[in-house]
Amino acid sequence: METPVLIEIKNLKTHFFLDEGTVQAVNGVDFTIHQHKTLCVVGESGCGKSVTARSILQIVDQPGRIVEGEILYHRPDRLTGIGSSGTTPNGNGADGSSTTEIIDLAALNPRGRQIREIRGQDISMIFQEPMTSLSPIHTVGNQITEAIKLHTDMLDEEADEHAIELLRRVGIPRPEERLGTYPFELSGGMRQRVMIAMALSCNPALLIADEPTTAVDVTTQAQILELLEELQDEFGMAIMLITHDLGVVAEMADDVVVMYLGQVAERGDVDSIFHDPKHPYTQSLLKSIPRLGISRTLQRLDSIRGMVPDPYNRPTGCMFGPRCDHFMPGRCDAINPPAIQLGDGREVHCLLYEEE
Repeated sequence: METPVLIEIKNLKTHFFLDEGTVQAVNGVDFTIHQHKTLCVVGESGCGKSVTARSILQIVDQPGRIVEGEILYHRPDRLTGIGSSGTTPNGNGADGSSTTEIIDLAALNPRGRQIREIRGQDISMIFQEPMTSLSPIHTVGNQITEAIKLHTDMLDEEADEHAIELLRRVGIPRPEERLGTYPFELSGGMRQRVMIAMALSCNPALLIADEPTTAVDVTTQAQILELLEELQDEFGMAIMLITHDLGVVAEMADDVVVMYLGQVAERGDVDSIFHDPKHPYTQSLLKSIPRLGISRTLQRLDSIRGMVPDPYNRPTGCMFGPRCDHFMPGRCDAINPPAIQLGDGREVHCLLYEEE
């Protein structure tokens, strides 16, 4: 039985309107996040991964905004009835069956009551740099309990107890003392654990982790990734993990989305992506991973030639065309490849797989 869908993103376009021109940061993205599963989004810097995540929560910085597409949130039955105006029920639940509400997050007012109820409660996010995401003038306890009291009926004492339990659960020693600590008094790994505790404070259905291990050392990175896996098993949440590290993808992912210049290049399950990559960009990414023990002679790592194009001067046709070793003149520079279904839920945007 297939795992139920949690988030469906359809033709999402998020653009930034600047004086120099329009930046199409996300330009027609489609993918699905399933309940209790981990989806990893990979790609070079500037490919639209973080903007896609921020679009789900409607927290895109100005002058950016969603200009087209749908973000359909299939709210699990445990969360239905909370801020449900404007939703579409799927099933009446009169016979005891589960009821799911479908909410188009892209259509909500970014400052409206309904999206503010969803943020932090249904969908939480761990940001890339915890030092800039945590308030330097408020204690750890204040910042965690604020979210708890905003989305629940807990009183101050109950919220403090819940915050202490969360800090203990994410591996922070002496959590009772840490409630009165300021973020700048903590190490990078501790700050990231505080961010995880805040994100889990209301037991979300989806946890978005935007490169959660970027600012920490390798040992702490392994601990945080192991912690996320343990918490996923405990809370039953889905995870959308944004990362550059394909080693992390191999360890964590159930499904993978490869993005390039605001579009999806390829998506599928983790085994298929790693053992049988189809898109030339995915193949190049995997070839650039260091491997131990393959050869005793010194060899240079494979690299992808060129760089991600200027966002104001996007290439015509296939976005990866100018860097692709399989470039076909007259086709790849004229046609933006559509989604080609390969079976078993796999999808690739490449003219090499176009049906004759």
